[in-house]
Amino acid sequence: MNIKNIVNFIFELNQLKLLKHSGWKFAGVKNSDSVAEHTWRAAQIGYILAVMEGDANPETVVSIILIHDNPETRIGDQNKVSARYYSNNKAEANAFTDQLKNLGQEIEQKWQSYFKEFEQRKTKEGIIAKDADWLEQAFQAKEYLDQGYQAAEDWINNVSEAIETKSAKQLIQEMKRTKFTDWWQGLKKMTYKKLK
Repeated sequence: MNIKNIVNFIFELNQLKLLKHSGWKFAGVKNSDSVAEHTWRAAQIGYILAVMEGDANPETVVSIILIHDNPETRIGDQNKVSARYYSNNKAEANAFTDQLKNLGQEIEQKWQSYFKEFEQRKTKEGIIAKDADWLEQAFQAKEYLDQGYQAAEDWINNVSEAIETKSAKQLIQEMKRTKFTDWWQGLKKMTYKKLK
């Protein structure tokens, strides 16, 4: 394991913080979330889904989600419109394989395994990880929809059709009925004192 290669990889990961999700431009969103922001929330959703499902390892689900977008540092975020014209999956797999060559055999083997679980969804953890990834996009879409980006509803509808787990289906149904600002209602406390 070469320390310089690991340091370079860690710097490369910063690109995920700088890379904006490209598909939201079709909904008119001018300043969309970054890939890193998406991955951060998707990982937490994945942990919650794994616990709700009861028969999956939450830590494995989170690990799968945390690495699944790493290839985008090299190929960018390809939305569903642009991906229609070439194999996004092949490009991601190639970039991911190249990234892992410098991280040592232990990491390479484990992360390749996680990447395959995410892509193939042959394990409960892989299914949950993909559901969490999609569900995070639906939550982001709901936030944009509540802010007036009507076209974002398309993402919610597509995710509703795609998700597989019972828990993800429950969450998306409740999400549809909830405004994205509801979470803080009742938490705000006024601290002023009346003079009279």
